[in-house]
Amino acid sequence: MNTPELRLNKDQERRLVAGHCWIYSNEVDTAATPLKGFDPGQAIEIIGHSGRWLGYGYVNPHSLICARLVSRDRGHPLSPSLWVRRVRTALALRERLYPTPFYRLIFGESDGLPGLVVDRYGDLLAVQITTAGMERARGDVIAALEQVLRPKVIVLRNDTSARELEGLPAAVETVLGEAPEFLDLTEHGARFRVSPLTGQKTGWFYDQAENRSRLPRFGPARRVLDVCSYIGAWGVQAALRGAERVVCVDSSEAALERVAEHAEANGVFDRMSGLHGDAFAALRQLRDQGERFDLVILDPPAFIKRRKDEKEGSQAYARLNRLGLDVLEPGGLLVTSSCSFHMGRDSFLRVVQGAAQRARRTLQLLEVGQQGPDHPVSPAIPETGYLKTFTFRALGEL
Repeated sequence: MNTPELRLNKDQERRLVAGHCWIYSNEVDTAATPLKGFDPGQAIEIIGHSGRWLGYGYVNPHSLICARLVSRDRGHPLSPSLWVRRVRTALALRERLYPTPFYRLIFGESDGLPGLVVDRYGDLLAVQITTAGMERARGDVIAALEQVLRPKVIVLRNDTSARELEGLPAAVETVLGEAPEFLDLTEHGARFRVSPLTGQKTGWFYDQAENRSRLPRFGPARRVLDVCSYIGAWGVQAALRGAERVVCVDSSEAALERVAEHAEANGVFDRMSGLHGDAFAALRQLRDQGERFDLVILDPPAFIKRRKDEKEGSQAYARLNRLGLDVLEPGGLLVTSSCSFHMGRDSFLRVVQGAAQRARRTLQLLEVGQQGPDHPVSPAIPETGYLKTFTFRALGEL
């Protein structure tokens, strides 16, 4: 059966030729190839305006990003063998980087599998499918994962909001084996229990693991504040490295209960406590109570999820960092992150510097971090480089 063509408007192939893989609906020559003529997730051949063959991909006429290019090799259309090759290529990188099988195995576009994220927890794979094209290939993709990795359990964490943009339903299901309620994970010597069925994302944030590993190089901090702590990844690490007191702030009571469990499991229960509430309100409360810390960690969720949210989200980052600086001792360290792609590194740096000026603090940038190498960045696809983590020394008033 012939694969249908999707033709582009004039001058709309430059980004694809340069290595990107997204096609927006206004870039399509709808006179030649009407979008309404395609089914969501249908495999296509992508053709430039002049007739140049660009690659194989899939289409969703109901999405703003209406197509994604998957293969630039004419001999490798979308097929079971292509999924197997891509999974093997992704696995080879992670096995080179990590001594144990706990990492992000597949990071969407960066691994040539747009619309697919897979986190590996030993013999369990937590899979997120976020596009109609990958949903349509779901059976073959799962078969490829089974063939290459031989997992005992595969969980589909298809409860992400990205599926709504593609017209896909949200669901969590186990398609292989029986998923445990919790599984054990060790990061830099600290022990945690994560939930592949109900935890945020797939249960753990592997993208910050490299940044957390660098905490020791700055020496132990006596008093630590971990804001948006989730289940204590940063806070427990700080306690294990000599902190006398760690306060974890989160809006989820269930997450703080897990912080307490992890503190107990790692022998630091007597040095850790939880503060339930909104991050901004909790920081104001601590400030008004005269609390001060030697290390403040700010690791919030994305405040800018869409371009139109940029102004409001930037203001939220500014407020959060200003409040974080208000409770930071002179000479203390501020570790602050943004996982919003629409907040670029330089923009985020300007926002934090603006917050420091309003707080009458002088900053020294000590280190710039990003997502770990199991979340590789494609230079041709800026959207794959989303995480910024800055470590500052904050001096006293100007």
